[in-house]
Amino acid sequence: MFSCEKHTVEYMATKVTGLAEFQLHYFVPLTAGTANNIYKIEVNGQVYGNNTAPLTTYNAVPSGGVGRFYTTKPGQVNIKLYKGTDLELVFDQNCELKAGKQNIFVYDFNQPPIVFDTGYPFKADVTDNTGTTAWIKFYNFLFESDGVTTPLKIQYQYQYTIDNTSGQKSDWLDLGSPVAFGETTGWIAIPVNKTVFNSAGTARIDYRAQVINQDGSNGGSLKVQNSSGALVDYSDWWTAQIGRRYHHIMSGMRVAKPNCAVRVFTAL
Repeated sequence: MFSCEKHTVEYMATKVTGLAEFQLHYFVPLTAGTANNIYKIEVNGQVYGNNTAPLTTYNAVPSGGVGRFYTTKPGQVNIKLYKGTDLELVFDQNCELKAGKQNIFVYDFNQPPIVFDTGYPFKADVTDNTGTTAWIKFYNFLFESDGVTTPLKIQYQYQYTIDNTSGQKSDWLDLGSPVAFGETTGWIAIPVNKTVFNSAGTARIDYRAQVINQDGSNGGSLKVQNSSGALVDYSDWWTAQIGRRYHHIMSGMRVAKPNCAVRVFTAL
């Protein structure tokens, strides 16, 4: 007869209760490339990112997986960003973080970042069968041109396929309320009519944007400059998966280069 000594299995982990958890989004309107990548990130003097995994334009850290967050103590936080391989200090600003999850947006090297509550814990859509819902959170970080933020209030809209056999689509539907620069709609549920029955479930969702006048009236489609320099109505489409949550961030320059676009970052 032999017996094994019992051992307690321990995992190297740190409790995050009471800590500030954050994702850092880099949305200064710059051309993509090595010269504009962030090769060092410091938060309260501690290094959170280096040249082994640089933060690229219109992207976010931590990278490498959905739902990952950095942690720090709640309160006033100093963030320093170093651009390019020569580690030029381009951003040195403070912001206030609270306990829990939040998204920090750096949009101008000379301005404090804007902090948004992530909206966690996420509400689930519980069904007897396969779910039919995804969630979108739209942000307005659109610039008109270099150094000029847009004065436009934007109504983001979506359209989905009602009948996958006939291809019939819904009317254009408002995704939340209109938002000015530096604002977000919060999480908005959208229907996902999956195209393959025996699957986790995905579908194409079309998007457009309307300009809302100061009196609340609709000013028509948002005009943006395309790669050829012509002004066209903004439109795009993305695939949504049932149960997922996506940040949709309108960024870049509306009437100059680098051209604007909606960049998508998966939250869940």
